[in-house]
Amino acid sequence: MTRAKGLSSGRVFAGRWRRNGLWAAVIIVVALAVGIAGYAWFGGLGFWAAFANAAMILSGMGPLDRMETTGGMAFEGLYALLSGFVFFAAVGLFLLAPFHRLMRRFHLEDDAEPDAKAREKS
Repeated sequence: MTRAKGLSSGRVFAGRWRRNGLWAAVIIVVALAVGIAGYAWFGGLGFWAAFANAAMILSGMGPLDRMETTGGMAFEGLYALLSGFVFFAAVGLFLLAPFHRLMRRFHLEDDAEPDAKAREKS
């Protein structure tokens, strides 16, 4: 399949998608690290238990262990709210390149239509 005139090459597109995917992964890893640190600090959990709780909240499943302190409960609630935004932001960043390419393709098709209509009239 040939690419439409005005679209970037497949190699450029793949590079953009890869770069966005790496940034999304960095955002997820940083959010996971914040969750691990918070669960270890406020909940007194070991690394793997803190990791499991942070990963479960970040993925939207909910915590495994219950926080007993007020600070722990506050952290858990704030981390859950933050995690929802972070997850959707990371997914949006990852899907930005193909969405942009799709919108660009539609835009190029719209630009081509007046030329085709002009040729039909003449």
